[in-house]
Amino acid sequence: MTTGTNTAGTVEQAVHAALATVDDPEIHRPITELGMVKSVVVVDGVADIGVFLTVAGCPMRETITKRVTEAVSRVPGVTSVRVELDVMSDEQRAEMRKGLRGGAAEAVIPFAQPGSLTRVYCVASGKGGVGKSSVTVNLAAALAARGLSVGVVDADIYGHSVPRMLGVTARPTRVDDMIMPPQAHGLKVISIGMFTAGNDAVVWRGPMLHRALQQFLADVFWGDLDVLLLDLPPGTGDIAISTAQLIPNAELLVVTTPQQAAAEVAERAGSIAVQTRQRVVGVIENMSWMELPDGSRMDVFGTGGGQTVSDSLTRILGAKVPLLGQIPLEPRVRESGDSGVPVVLSDPDSPAATALRGVAEKLAVRSRGLAGMSLGLSPVSR
Repeated sequence: MTTGTNTAGTVEQAVHAALATVDDPEIHRPITELGMVKSVVVVDGVADIGVFLTVAGCPMRETITKRVTEAVSRVPGVTSVRVELDVMSDEQRAEMRKGLRGGAAEAVIPFAQPGSLTRVYCVASGKGGVGKSSVTVNLAAALAARGLSVGVVDADIYGHSVPRMLGVTARPTRVDDMIMPPQAHGLKVISIGMFTAGNDAVVWRGPMLHRALQQFLADVFWGDLDVLLLDLPPGTGDIAISTAQLIPNAELLVVTTPQQAAAEVAERAGSIAVQTRQRVVGVIENMSWMELPDGSRMDVFGTGGGQTVSDSLTRILGAKVPLLGQIPLEPRVRESGDSGVPVVLSDPDSPAATALRGVAEKLAVRSRGLAGMSLGLSPVSR
């Protein structure tokens, strides 16, 4: 029995309450809610806690042990804590998956379900080399820094670069057919690069690309996201079409450079919305100018491309497509991408970071409603 005025029973009740404050580091739900608490025994102030891990070799075992130890140690009457780890059975994992999926037996894409409040932004470009991935990771980091829950899908299967730019080296954890995405800078991230050996190339055709994207959206446990960003491959190929099919409420962000040739190609990426009936949120002009030491600007890639795309898409789509921001060309953006820390975090006062945060702010304050929701309508020929 415990010493003092508390009985073992009341101390154990307090321990259970303390464990309810411990979240699983990957799922972000209380371990009591997930069925991960195996046992609680308190004898003479010593608390023996049994905890189920979701899978054998769980990479978060030390974090879970530390969180449980710290929470239980704060309970009055507990003088020491011992944590013993076990692994869930197949039946326990199945029950947990069912609970996480809201009772659904099979995986569904939560962002495509009626009533989903997650804003899905597909970051698109007409051609490669315009800095689309840099824009994606920095917008994601800026939105997360504002307190939003944000996920990033590296949908550029052939040219995946998001893990490098976010400094993600961990592999996803699989709980049977459910995937726990790695996290970095407060973001949940998934990429095909997390499933390939080294820097191996991915050589797939259309159906395989569609299936990979479907798994990223349905099999990954994203939790309750405010925003999901998809870094699309350049152009209007298979992934762009699959995205429109799998998450028809997704909205497009078009990235271009000021160069007129790039702008013309970017218009095509945006005009795919005519066929997919998606909304284009706006245009982001990247590498707009380079600031020189004397304070002047050098227009390395010309001027006006972003506004040209904005005006053209407004005319084509019949709805206002604003120019959301112009991002200056800075070596620090490249350096931050190589180091795995987005420039909005590593150098938040730089001109590029300031411009990127300005775009993120416009996305963060957009009100929810029918905007961006596919109504399934198409023109009727007469």
